[in-house]
Amino acid sequence: MSDPDDTPLVVYSDYVCPFCYLGRASLEEYLAEAGDPPDVEWRPFDLRGHKRGPDGEIDHSVDDGKDEDYYEQARRNVERLSEQYGVEMDLDIARDVDSWNAQVASLYVRREFPDRYGAFHDAVFDALWGEGRDVGDPDVLADVAESVDLPPDEVRAAAADEDLAADLREEFEAARRVGITAVPTFVYGDHAARGAVPPEHLTRLVEGV
Repeated sequence: MSDPDDTPLVVYSDYVCPFCYLGRASLEEYLAEAGDPPDVEWRPFDLRGHKRGPDGEIDHSVDDGKDEDYYEQARRNVERLSEQYGVEMDLDIARDVDSWNAQVASLYVRREFPDRYGAFHDAVFDALWGEGRDVGDPDVLADVAESVDLPPDEVRAAAADEDLAADLREEFEAARRVGITAVPTFVYGDHAARGAVPPEHLTRLVEGV
């Protein structure tokens, strides 16, 4: 049996999910306050895969059961949580952004530059939600990579790598096989919390209190 102290806090997320960005802010607050926090493992989730056509483009006409009332309610929730967590966000871009290239590039960085992965992961989030940049654009990803001391040309090329794309699809399937249906989802051992939960909720998840 593994040592429970070695259990990671696994976080499933997608860059285009505003609640994932907010969940990251909550996680950072939890980690800063925790006496002995667990290691964090980020795992990808394809929030808009059902809208992606054979040509790789997102088809916004696909009915996902989310009407304008849903998006308006979500926007109000995002605004409330962004104020609660002290996060400034650009809310006007991400509905039109596909995170596929960013997720592929992120997988490459995680494998080839694990010591820089956290910085790149954070920088992708910040580029989209803090700066309103299209992180589906390989040139934007190259800029983001360069900003955290990663080789921009390698990251740009990784976004178009078919082998990495196949591996990413398998990671998406793995998430579905363990029952992940929405993001962010925080998993610690046999327990999980869904949504941009506050830091104290993460404390209860990890410490069981």
